[in-house]
Formats: sequence, C-alpha cells, structure tokens
Amino acid sequence: MDWEPLIAAATAARANSYSPYSHFPVGAALLMEDGTIVAGTNVENTIPALAVCAERTAMVAAVASGRRRPVAVAVVTDASPPARPCGLCRQMLAEFADDLPVLACNLQGDREEVRLSDLLPQRFKLDW
Repeated sequence: MDWEPLIAAATAARANSYSPYSHFPVGAALLMEDGTIVAGTNVENTIPALAVCAERTAMVAAVASGRRRPVAVAVVTDASPPARPCGLCRQMLAEFADDLPVLACNLQGDREEVRLSDLLPQRFKLDW
C-alpha cells in the first residue's frame, strides 16, 4: 500500500488542528473505497467532552460527502512512539469497516502499522 498520500493529507490536516488545551495536534486521513482521501484534525473545546478527534472528524466528513467505506487510515502526531487512535476513534472506524490497516506515524518518520481488529478485537457491533 502506498501510504505517502495519506500521510501527506494527515500532516496537512494536522497543521489546522485546534488544540489550545492539550497542545497535541493530530491529523488523520482515510482512504475510502472509491480512492478518495478524506482528512480530519482534532478540535478541542473548553469542555473536554465536546472535543473531537482527528479520526472522527475525518470519518464524519467522509459520511457527509456520501462515503462510508474506509479501507485504510493514517494518523500523524508528534508523539514518540507514534500515537494510535483512541478507543472512541477505534469504535467509530469499526462502525464503517470490519477491519482496516491503521498507520500511526510521527513527524520524525517513525511508523507503526497495525490492524483495526488488533486494536479493537471485540468491537461493539449490532447484528441486525
């Protein structure tokens, strides 16, 4: 898989982060089933419960544009080791994909590829 376009999109989104409280900007980019890349960034709020993560803003933007099938996600932070999606983001992604590759990377070029199913092995799922 060519991760470079996703990393570039996530890095660009990270530059738009609104993170005055944590000082932890995050960018995420989803590769959708149709080949489109949809990016998002974290947006914080004085009330922490109202903050939203980069992975979730990307997924919401994808759904708003009519796309619901991600096939990969890249997350860019400045953390070492690279930060993986939080539990809320894992469940949000799992809502739309049974499994997908997740690339966590940082600005220093460190990369860690894992599967969503490994990060969230027993996800909550309604079987209709």
